[in-house]
Amino acid sequence: MQPIFATQTASISELKNNPSALIKQSDGESIAILNHNKPVAYLVSTDMYERMMEAMDDMALSQTVNARMNDGQAPIKVTLDDL
Repeated sequence: MQPIFATQTASISELKNNPSALIKQSDGESIAILNHNKPVAYLVSTDMYERMMEAMDDMALSQTVNARMNDGQAPIKVTLDDL
């Protein structure tokens, strides 16, 4: 059994036949694309994709900040006048 992370599903055949209709019917929600009743891809709106990319960028930046804070070096002190 495999979880599906979407409220809507469509087959690959439906996607091939009329991708524009699927996008319109989705109303901005993600669609799980199924092949033989197993999810093989997700169709997401541009807004959703952009939010996902921003979240991944934020996560990567957070990991960089944590690594630098825990690297054993003394923090560099900066004042507003220095900027």
